[in-house]
Amino acid sequence: MTRDVIVVGAGPVGLMMAGELRLGGADVVVYEKLPAPARESRGASLTRRTVESFDQRGLLTRLGATEPADSHFGGVPIDLGILAEDHSGARGVSQFRTERMLEDWVGELGVPVRRGHEVTALHQRPGGVDVTFQHDRGPGHDSARYLIGCDGGRSTVRKLVGIDFSGPEPTRGFYTADVTGIETRRRRIGENLPDGSMIMAMDLEDGVTRVVAYERGMRPKDRDSLSYADLADAWQRLTGESIHHGQCRWISCFTDASRVAAEYRRGRVFLAGDATHVQPPAMAQGLSVGVQDAVNLGWKLAAVLRGQASEDLLDTYHGERHPIGRQLARNARAAIELRLTGQEMAPLRAVLSELMTHKDAAAHLAGVLSGLGIRYDLGPGEHPVLGRRMPPHHELTRPDGTSARVADLLHTARGVLICTAGAESAGKAAQLAEDWADRIDIVTATWSDHPDAPEAVLIRPDGYVAWTDPGSDSDLTDALAHWFGTPRTTTARPL
Repeated sequence: MTRDVIVVGAGPVGLMMAGELRLGGADVVVYEKLPAPARESRGASLTRRTVESFDQRGLLTRLGATEPADSHFGGVPIDLGILAEDHSGARGVSQFRTERMLEDWVGELGVPVRRGHEVTALHQRPGGVDVTFQHDRGPGHDSARYLIGCDGGRSTVRKLVGIDFSGPEPTRGFYTADVTGIETRRRRIGENLPDGSMIMAMDLEDGVTRVVAYERGMRPKDRDSLSYADLADAWQRLTGESIHHGQCRWISCFTDASRVAAEYRRGRVFLAGDATHVQPPAMAQGLSVGVQDAVNLGWKLAAVLRGQASEDLLDTYHGERHPIGRQLARNARAAIELRLTGQEMAPLRAVLSELMTHKDAAAHLAGVLSGLGIRYDLGPGEHPVLGRRMPPHHELTRPDGTSARVADLLHTARGVLICTAGAESAGKAAQLAEDWADRIDIVTATWSDHPDAPEAVLIRPDGYVAWTDPGSDSDLTDALAHWFGTPRTTTARPL
């Protein structure tokens, strides 16, 4: 029997995608070419919105202890303390730790992760996708109704379907390594040197230090010929410190290339994560933006597979996430130029530093970096939360006296309609929404800490607000039908 979805890639994005699909009832399998989880940690920080997304699925406590991450743009600090809302992400979270947490989660959900299976070919046909993979017992085949490529910046899936991934050629190369046994001053957001060079040192865990070094004029490097001695030599030239005695756990390089896929979907094949966008880790956003891709697509595809939503819903994935990818690529290029151009860029850095003392400017840029500034076009209306994520820390009190945070209501990846107890319009909304009660939860409660909340608010499974009363110019039934499909009955009337 043809399964629902094949996910290619068992990194954080692929695992998050598989979990989201499984929560929605999809039959999903993950194929990963590596025989075992990688021990390196390319991603080491999470944005605030990704921290919130893990919280919305009950996963944040599984991740273990984290510490707040500083915010900066191209090395220019942003004072998050002046903002009304917490935009700080989490730092020192190794990618291996994130992957281990997510693989445990999808395992509990019953998703098979088949390691050592490299997808080598695929063929789209009416109604499905056929794949060929290679593993230690030879070639194999599988079929699914849809396939999602979460297989990184060199994505095989993207190449097989022929999606354009062009962009400027890289001009700079950077060393990066995870090292134990060294003592060096921590430079968590990186330190710009006068000539345009840059160094960074931050704590991971278990005594591991992530170091990055760029010497002005350094060209992209061949990963196969990298040595820790080369990095340590560069570090000593730039800082005067020797870290040659350190034990290198992992070494790699990256470039200043920034690219975004021309399409996030072609037919029955989707792309997510680094398969759709690559950029230098100038703002530590790549992994986090990929997780947001998964949280955006997973519930939509699951709803279509259940027959509860039109295939048109899938077009909103590219429509909502492609602009984020383009913005990410643009911002990464700007941050790299700001950081590495040297003294000739000093006046611009000074202007940006001055702007960051103004709350509105700091809030805008912090929102871009944290993901909290995202606003999707989710229908006409003027309420400030419409199209934005509903802050997951806000609390509600039910009529029986029990309380819950918004994040707690989203653990099952269903939609939520929150109706303020005692409000007449909210009562009507709850009554109308009963025709969608097989796919959304209707919660009647009072807000404990959100006096400006609308009387009724419809929240998508990814945490974004699709309709409010007051505030939306569209009918609740239209919003429900658009995001959650046709009602169980035909009695629904506009509100």
